[in-house]
Amino acid sequence: MQVFLTAFVIFFRIISNSLSNVFQKKLMIYGETPAFANFINYLILAFISCILIFFIGIPELGKGFWIYAISGGISGALCNYFMVEALNCGELSVLGPINSYKAIVGMIFAIFLLGEFPNLFGFLGICLIIFGSYFIFDTLNFKEIFKRKDVQFRFYALFFSAIEAVFIKKVILLSSISFSVIITFVLGVIFAYFIAFKEKITAKKIYDKKLLLYYLMTAFCFGLMTVSTAFVFKRINVSYALSLFQLSVILNVILGWKIFREKNVIKKLIGSAIIISGAIIIIFNSH
Repeated sequence: MQVFLTAFVIFFRIISNSLSNVFQKKLMIYGETPAFANFINYLILAFISCILIFFIGIPELGKGFWIYAISGGISGALCNYFMVEALNCGELSVLGPINSYKAIVGMIFAIFLLGEFPNLFGFLGICLIIFGSYFIFDTLNFKEIFKRKDVQFRFYALFFSAIEAVFIKKVILLSSISFSVIITFVLGVIFAYFIAFKEKITAKKIYDKKLLLYYLMTAFCFGLMTVSTAFVFKRINVSYALSLFQLSVILNVILGWKIFREKNVIKKLIGSAIIISGAIIIIFNSH
């Protein structure tokens, strides 16, 4: 029963993550700046979190809780900021698959900080995920690929996301799933504000109903993604969880094609299929 529940939450997380990216890209098309969009997203979720804390309460916090919580808040705010920056200048169907490298970064940090070691099948699955991502690009000249701003921003995002994943799991182990989510949003809005303040970002069209809807939907999807992520981290290794999340790759390719008219969908789907095959190997060998 626990296996099916975890699988369902992973599926839920994949959907919410992809939809969050869609609405973030719509905000960029609408003319919003990445720093301001990042701040408003955390502000909405932090406001809701401050209300929920009165009903959930504060659990007994373990030793070193605030060190991991603050570190997670900083890395989370930076991750989302760079993700929006990447969406601002790149395609959803390309930037989604780059996320597959997060599993490697997360695996390295999980080994040293959590003592989580993937088995042979887990390692094979991760290798397939990386190999499949090669088919997403129009060229095999990776020196040129890494010169692209969208790719650079996406790698910054996945790097901080992988680090955040390890800190989130430590926060969960030292508190609870619900409180870890709340503290993530509360600390996240603080650091997102500093990012926006540094760039001297000011609200321009927040009164626009369509823009407000995009912000609310972004926050809603991002919030669901964060909750489901915390639930999964509580039950399986970080490196495996990050690999399973790569199933969102094929959804990102389809959404990028259908909503934003992005091209080369067949080639990208082939690469996505290879990535998913790696995720399947991990699914059958992580329980």
